[in-house]
Amino acid sequence: MGKKTTASANKSKEKRQARKVEQRRIADGMSYVNSANKLQDLSSFCKELLVYKGNDLEVDMYIQRASQLEKPILEWAIDLTERNMKKLYETCAWGWNKERKVEEMTDDLAWYLIAKDKNGTPLAFSHFRFDMDFGEPVLYCYEVQVEAGGRRRGLGQRVLRVLEKLAQSTRMRFVRLTALTHNAGAAAFFRACGYSLDETSPALEDAAHYEILSKATVPEDGNDALSDSMKAVNVNPAQS
Repeated sequence: MGKKTTASANKSKEKRQARKVEQRRIADGMSYVNSANKLQDLSSFCKELLVYKGNDLEVDMYIQRASQLEKPILEWAIDLTERNMKKLYETCAWGWNKERKVEEMTDDLAWYLIAKDKNGTPLAFSHFRFDMDFGEPVLYCYEVQVEAGGRRRGLGQRVLRVLEKLAQSTRMRFVRLTALTHNAGAAAFFRACGYSLDETSPALEDAAHYEILSKATVPEDGNDALSDSMKAVNVNPAQS
């Protein structure tokens, strides 16, 4: 067997370097996700967005883990999801399985953004998680649900802005979500908020009932700097 040519050797070296870069990228992404999941207080990243006043609405928001939610609030969130989504699930390949949905919504890694009006009545929520998805650190939005009285008043858009700020502050590369293709109103809403078809979305012929949408984050200060809170959890992501 003859010696490798210089071109062949260089090509092998480039492949090794590319693998190392990819491995480092994934390791860093996993570190960011782990760091985000260790945080105790997410509100410090987005305090300015947690109060919403507009369109005759005065809303205060707060963020908690699923395990910290008061039982009535969690029950309300589950009920609102069923009211808003049951028929849509029943008309696609997934079907509606309340037990499975409750299990998903009470997962240990689930975070909740809750919006209440000035009287303390819950109007909207988002269930989201920090996770690795197709090799990328992402904030995955599982639910954005709004009561009828809070719709078309800018509240849903504000909820997404909070999620985007959290993703940016914790070094997630995207906010990703799954949208049912036969829920035309929701699809139009997400696209109006700047979300587009993600490269991980399945081909139409493979999954005609849903698509993956996403919005990329913009690194803070232009240099992808970690906030002080993230630094306190993990100073050097590459070594964790």
